[in-house]
Amino acid sequence: MPERSLTIEQTLTLLAAAPPRIIALTADLTPARLRTSPDPEALEWSAVDVIAHLRACAYMWGGCIATILAEDMPTSRAVNPTTWIKQTNYRDLEFHPSLDAFATQRAELLAVLRPLPSEAWSRAATMNGGGKPRVRTVLSFTQRLAIHERPHIKQIGRAASARKEEPSSSAPL
Repeated sequence: MPERSLTIEQTLTLLAAAPPRIIALTADLTPARLRTSPDPEALEWSAVDVIAHLRACAYMWGGCIATILAEDMPTSRAVNPTTWIKQTNYRDLEFHPSLDAFATQRAELLAVLRPLPSEAWSRAATMNGGGKPRVRTVLSFTQRLAIHERPHIKQIGRAASARKEEPSSSAPL
């Protein structure tokens, strides 16, 4: 994923907006629809798959942020959220409880991030794994999280739109 630069305020705004946006997009979707891919032939994820992925990313990257804030220049092994999700039951959970957990997770992260002094955003860690070691900061992790979520929220929007375009079972022949 290419990294783009967002300001701290832009990053916080995007992070805060994600849960309410997902709630709005999925408010009228049935549990069955939430588990259905909008395009099975394209192997597109269902809303349940997307929220499971977002929770895994938020957990992994949020954990990295917490470590960076707690320790001076830690060295950590990067773990791909796609690998880590296999150790969870996120994909098996119903959508709304998983979305609630994501929203709680996000509120907790924002409660840590919002009061940070400006110098704390540049605190860093060295991340090993997946190539040469990389230095990541609190800001780079939060930017990565915010930017990464945007296309996945659009996936959920496509699932919601696909539902609205389905023919009604009571439509006249």
